[in-house]
Amino acid sequence: MSKKRIIRRKRMPSRRTVRSKKGATTTRADSGLSRRLQDLREQIDIVLPEVTARVAALEHFLLEKRLCTNVDLRRAREFVRLREA
Repeated sequence: MSKKRIIRRKRMPSRRTVRSKKGATTTRADSGLSRRLQDLREQIDIVLPEVTARVAALEHFLLEKRLCTNVDLRRAREFVRLREA
């Protein structure tokens, strides 16, 4: 029996398939950070209405005691808005 020599074919360079990302995976650091951010949001949601009510009560008190006028309060709010921007 004769032995046949196996001739290897030249292979074409294989094309690597690019997998599409299914979604952004979160690492442990990202999940911890997002958890802390969510906690802060909840705390702000709790505290903000109380602070708003206290500011309104203070404005009412200032108007009642005639320590300032509505125009003064509007100017003060405008000043704060300008500082925030």
